[in-house]
Amino acid sequence: MGYTLLGRDALAARVARDLEEGMVVNLGVGMPTLAGNHIPPGREVLLQSENGLIGMGPAPAPGKEDYDLINASKHPVTLRKGAAIVHHADSFGIMRGGHLDVAVLGAFEVSIEGDLANWSTGEDTIPAVGGAMDLAAGAKQTWVMMNLLTSGGKSKIVLRCSFPLTGLKCVTRIYTDHGTLALTAEGLRVIDLVDGLDAAQLQELIGLPVSAAA
Repeated sequence: MGYTLLGRDALAARVARDLEEGMVVNLGVGMPTLAGNHIPPGREVLLQSENGLIGMGPAPAPGKEDYDLINASKHPVTLRKGAAIVHHADSFGIMRGGHLDVAVLGAFEVSIEGDLANWSTGEDTIPAVGGAMDLAAGAKQTWVMMNLLTSGGKSKIVLRCSFPLTGLKCVTRIYTDHGTLALTAEGLRVIDLVDGLDAAQLQELIGLPVSAAA
């Protein structure tokens, strides 16, 4: 293959690197929550969870877990100094009121128009989209964190989503185990790629036009 893919923690660290000082950020259920463990030291990023936590810290050390203190993925977390625990309705008010700078979400598919499908493949029994729709609609930016390919080797970046949609034209950036892409008016643009992979190879994997980094 000639290149090494990013593991989950390396990908989480790559996402965390782009979270800027003072941002208010929601880390969605699943892999995105790992980004909270990699906020650079000394950088203040306010992490919010839809179940009512504002000011989350990294995961606790083994043996220090408090299962009354969990994020939306039901994983134990810590709280930073000054953190707050609020009513679920207040938490959704933050999400719906345009107060989030970034929502980092997982995805089953992302279209080149920025459409997001991340809650159902049509073959599961999930009853509803839940808070993901509020995040995709309410955040100033929606970033996706995912593996580029399915277990069957198909690209999750597609011309049009085939799964039920979470949000329309909401995704601006995609972080994958192959590299980072921006969704622009001109299409997919490379921000960075893993060592040994170039834009032409990535374009072949995705099957859609990809422009090299500026």
